[in-house]
Amino acid sequence: MFDTTAELHIKGLSIDWDKIGRCSYLRDIESISGVSSLMFHRPITFFVGENGSGKSTLLEAVAVAYGFNPEGGTKNYSFSTYDSHSELCDAVRLIRGYNKPGWGYFLRAESFYNVASAEEAYSREGGVQPAYFHHKSHGESFLAMAQSNFRANGLYLLDEPEAALSPQRQLTLLLEIAGCVKEGSQFIIVTHSPILLGMPGAEILSFDDGIIHPCSYEETDSYQVTEMFINNREQILKRLLEPEES
Repeated sequence: MFDTTAELHIKGLSIDWDKIGRCSYLRDIESISGVSSLMFHRPITFFVGENGSGKSTLLEAVAVAYGFNPEGGTKNYSFSTYDSHSELCDAVRLIRGYNKPGWGYFLRAESFYNVASAEEAYSREGGVQPAYFHHKSHGESFLAMAQSNFRANGLYLLDEPEAALSPQRQLTLLLEIAGCVKEGSQFIIVTHSPILLGMPGAEILSFDDGIIHPCSYEETDSYQVTEMFINNREQILKRLLEPEES
């Protein structure tokens, strides 16, 4: 599918817990609190796990430690509408590869509106025709922003990019990601999408069970729950929706 031996832009990270406050909520996130170092082995790494397991928290820390704006965008973005990122970014040290990426982007679903607004403002200031993401549907603008920023030899950190996308558009995004990886790009992606997780050759790291660990596609909850629902839809819905007889 793609060269799994290619030099990664971010090879891994370490966490200095002495820089984290003793009462910080980060120490209560089980999967993260046990991490002193974490290495990446493929140009595409997926973070999976239940809500609240620490996936987005770690991705955000990696993004900010690398120099991205906490709300998303390129390293040139400097706006802030709400300062909510954790102190983990100050404790994370990135292990960088020799090959410096020529471009990069941090895309997160929850602050997409703010990034789209900033993108239009920056375009006007630079004398460039704005993309007018707000004039498109949420899904169309989300995909358009990704496509306009995906380039060869780039570093891309994506937090739940499937949130605004139909299954068909998720397949489009998958193809865009695969194409960039073939040209030397690296992706670290938080996702619940069984479509994106199906990318051949990707590394999947689960944050469940209190420890970050590699898992196969078939072992992810996204795959198992989706498969179970599709194959047993009527029985599952009957059990969930029909009241039990007393």
